Amino acid sequence: MMQDSLSHIIADQTRRALWEVRNVIACVPEELWTRPYCEAPLWQHMYHMLHSLDVWYQNPRDPAYTEPDFHTDQLNNLDVRPDITLTRAQLEAYFEAVREKIEAYTASLTDEVLLEKPENCEYARFTCILAQFRHLHTHLGMLMGFLIGDTGEWPFVLGLERSIPDDGFGTFF
Repeated sequence: MMQDSLSHIIADQTRRALWEVRNVIACVPEELWTRPYCEAPLWQHMYHMLHSLDVWYQNPRDPAYTEPDFHTDQLNNLDVRPDITLTRAQLEAYFEAVREKIEAYTASLTDEVLLEKPENCEYARFTCILAQFRHLHTHLGMLMGFLIGDTGEWPFVLGLERSIPDDGFGTFF
């Protein structure tokens, strides 16, 4: 891990967090995919988390942002019951698109731009990033709690010192 700049630390921790998100998605058994938690299906909790990363990590006011093809009005709102069901393939493809977008963005960051505000946005880049880490932390923790409670298994997490595994996803401790 390079610790010579804030932007390198952000890129590293983002890559690690995204690996953990992908692993948790892979750990969800089919029988829990549509199970409601707080009245929202489990897949919708995951979509809400990913959609927030997609919109808010870089610039929540980006006029060029487009919703994913499958998005319907309020699909990301956990207080509104969805009128569709996302498949695992759809959610995994969306995750990959969000991951690629975020990793390209973090690779372009320098310390000098972290306190600048993106176009049309009232928040500094660092504020958006840190806010998404907070949001991600909350929702990933909820998802892990749902999984642990229902399967008795704890999805693998990296922490600060473990290497990112090369052997795929869906791993538990």
